[in-house]
Amino acid sequence: MAASGRPEHQAPPEIYYDEKEAEKYTRNSRIIEIQQKLSERALELLALPEDSSCYILDVGCGSGLSGEVLTEAGHVWVGVDISTHMLDVARDREVEGDLILADMGDGMPFRPGTFDGVISISALQWLCNADKNYHVPARRMMTFFRTLYAVMSRGSRAVFQLYPENSAQLELLTQQAMKAGFSGGLVVDYPNSSKAKKMFLCLFCGGPSQTLPQGLGTEEEEDNSIAKKFGKRERMRKPLKNSRDWILEKKERRRKQGKFVRPDSKYTGRKRSGRHF
Repeated sequence: MAASGRPEHQAPPEIYYDEKEAEKYTRNSRIIEIQQKLSERALELLALPEDSSCYILDVGCGSGLSGEVLTEAGHVWVGVDISTHMLDVARDREVEGDLILADMGDGMPFRPGTFDGVISISALQWLCNADKNYHVPARRMMTFFRTLYAVMSRGSRAVFQLYPENSAQLELLTQQAMKAGFSGGLVVDYPNSSKAKKMFLCLFCGGPSQTLPQGLGTEEEEDNSIAKKFGKRERMRKPLKNSRDWILEKKERRRKQGKFVRPDSKYTGRKRSGRHF
């Protein structure tokens, strides 16, 4: 990707992702598919306990595409983003996570030890830019990583999918993360493929010693991974979206989050003929 084509070179994120760009981003089927795959991979790298609901922080949550993957996996999440328009779209889409307007370079505004894990999709590289006169990228990175370390439970992980512009950016991000107390390193999927190559900065927050996961390496492994995920989904037999069972599950999740939900009835999920919304 040429430098001039990178979004972070066009404008600061809160300006680049205006109302038009936020809507376009969320309606693009290719972007939705990519975001879903990247989020599923990040969730896999988190290595959360099986069959348990965890509390996850999504940094740079945008319009909630990655949050939907967390919801489908049964987790509760909080999303942070600097773009008001992206968060407006997320609210219009009625995502199930709590949404907070914040600049990650100013630090994470949560209590210590709050989260069981952290994911971030395509956001971390924005910290490498000095969008304002008083911005110093290294300082903003340190503020972010130090406060992030504080709000994570010990032994948990943070997984950042990112698009660094060059090796110097990647080295600086990794260096500041390690100075803040994290261990871990870079996980690269399909390193020999210019098209499929993806980078994940996988950070460990204290606790017992952890082993850095291996990156996916071949197209065959990717096919097997997708097949396994598809098989797992088939075994879980999730209800079709917008079906009665799907709506009932969604309402139950919202009740558990303490949100107001209308009582169930025989009309819940029933299609209404002759009416269009």
